[in-house]
Amino acid sequence: MKYGIWNVAEPEMGAVNALVSAGYSPLTSMVLSSRGIRDQLEAKNYLACDAPMPDPFLMTDMDLAAGRVGLALARGEKIAVFGDYDVDGITATCLLTSFLRKHGGDVVSYIPGRLEEGYGLNPIAIRQLHGEGVKLIITVDCGITAVSEAEMCRELGIDLVITDHHECKEVLPSAIAVVDPHRPDGGYPHKNLSGVGVAFKLAAALCGSQEEVLEQYADMVCLGTVADVMLLQGENRVFVARGLELLKHTTRPGIAALMAESGCAPESVSASSIGFMLAPRINAAGRMGQIDLAIELFLTEDPHRAAEVARALCDLNRARQAVESEIYDQAIAMLPEGQAPEAIVLADESWHQGVVGIVASRIAEEFCCPTFLICLDGDHGKASSRSHGGFNLFSSLTALSPLLESYGGHELAAGFTITRSNIPEFRREISKLAAGFYCDDTPRTSLDIDCAIQPEMLTIGGIESLNTLEPCGSGCPKPVLMMQNLTIERISIVGSGRHMRLRLRRGRYAFNAIYFSASPESASIATGDLVDIAFVPQINEFRGERSVQMNVLDIRPSCAAQVCPELCHYHALLQGRLTAEGASALYPSRNTLATVWRYLASVPAPHIQEAPICLCRKIVRWSGAPLSLGQLMTCLDIFRDVELLTIRRHHKDLILTLTPGTEKADLNQSATMQLLLRVKES
Repeated sequence: MKYGIWNVAEPEMGAVNALVSAGYSPLTSMVLSSRGIRDQLEAKNYLACDAPMPDPFLMTDMDLAAGRVGLALARGEKIAVFGDYDVDGITATCLLTSFLRKHGGDVVSYIPGRLEEGYGLNPIAIRQLHGEGVKLIITVDCGITAVSEAEMCRELGIDLVITDHHECKEVLPSAIAVVDPHRPDGGYPHKNLSGVGVAFKLAAALCGSQEEVLEQYADMVCLGTVADVMLLQGENRVFVARGLELLKHTTRPGIAALMAESGCAPESVSASSIGFMLAPRINAAGRMGQIDLAIELFLTEDPHRAAEVARALCDLNRARQAVESEIYDQAIAMLPEGQAPEAIVLADESWHQGVVGIVASRIAEEFCCPTFLICLDGDHGKASSRSHGGFNLFSSLTALSPLLESYGGHELAAGFTITRSNIPEFRREISKLAAGFYCDDTPRTSLDIDCAIQPEMLTIGGIESLNTLEPCGSGCPKPVLMMQNLTIERISIVGSGRHMRLRLRRGRYAFNAIYFSASPESASIATGDLVDIAFVPQINEFRGERSVQMNVLDIRPSCAAQVCPELCHYHALLQGRLTAEGASALYPSRNTLATVWRYLASVPAPHIQEAPICLCRKIVRWSGAPLSLGQLMTCLDIFRDVELLTIRRHHKDLILTLTPGTEKADLNQSATMQLLLRVKES
């Protein structure tokens, strides 16, 4: 099991019937109901891709920003659009650069070198732009923390207009205008704009027509909004829906060339294909230190040059993947054996600054904790971090700011600089914050599932009907379904050993499934197992044939009896604060102890390596008797006390080894058993 908890929502049948009567398919109605949608009006509001876009001038300082940019256009002043090196920042830079040039502006675009300058407005860039005669700098997707840089601009006689969408600190930069929907004194109704979304609003304020700007630049706004994982609600749904339509018939040579080079078919482009196919290739330019390629991709009018740039970006992405794999292997080797850490903080001199963020995301997901990877250079380090399970990175870095030289970002992803000597203390303090956040009853790994379905509902027509939910992304995710009690008939390894294909059956219904980045060992499955599957439904097309396919997110052993994943009483036992109620809940009966032991003894392998919740479900499936995770862990501790087995931890897994020749022991001699009895009877 990849996820310890499956949160399976329950459709409300009255709502399902109302939605079916309104014309939605039964499967779509179940998904909508599970998400709290009760009737046709709520469904229309939830799915609307034509919601009105709020007036740009509702954003604080937008009038000042538009006024100063308009004045620069009228005077013929040289303008610099200063952006960030990710897809959001690149599209924001190119949108505003293109828009201002079309309106007669003398405009240069500037995105700092990730490796040489780092993130955001900086003295190197300011001096260079000053030397080129720039009178106005407009930041996009950055600048909200550029307090000292704003002062430098003032001293050099450069006016500064900041547009950003990141969290604000207490002190805002002193600029002509600071446009950010997160401003505490702002009244803009939609806080979740991307950087390119804010840049679009500035262009629309200058133009006087949001519709006119959207007709020209919806593709760029769509790419940045999806790549930056913005909530697809309100006007973001408008941006993405309109952008996807524009991408299907794009007239931009660079985008057309990149779609062709990456195998992204225009007629089927979606938010998913942006996230998995287009965005990584655009991001590769910034990550690998060739940001000018990405700018040229969007601004070139030459189809031949566009094709060359697209090929170069795909080559860079392959190089990025190789570097990512190397850093991942090194980072994993640095992790200590034993209990999974509350937070992972690792540092190395050889790591590539442009790639560590991706590796941090992968490790955070795998080890279920916030992860911070630091690229060291002498006495200083630059870090990229990724969150897990709702842990707020920005507020945590704010709390630990005395240990940092600088920091920025948001809840889920952030960066900072730190002196080498402060890293050990930062590791200790961030681990304390994470430990406090992940309280006993907070599941680290949970999967939200829209609903459980019966096999007969999974048809090509049913899956096609779910397209009503598009565009899918953050805030309106692709439907996640569950099917129970499937028998694994066949397992085959594909993709050079990296993925699994499964043949699953329940009665007369059989399904094909693909499970990416998994093996029988990592998924802890075997042919003949009875399992529950959490999956995203797909239609697979192969040699002209269309068939139903499950894109598997997780597999767990099916259980006819109850499995309780609660661990709060067990944690209390370990921490010496167990109550009589908790002791009664954990105290295993003789039958429970015997059931757990007989299962362990029945496993033919010399070692049992399992995630605890997966082991618990397998015992329940094998025995048909209910068992809580807390009781299982208590049983294992009792067996260890009397030397029936040894327990080691390997990150999320337990490794159990039964002691040969000691099948019998007096369990009353267990210190754990004695403690339970004392507390229970107190």
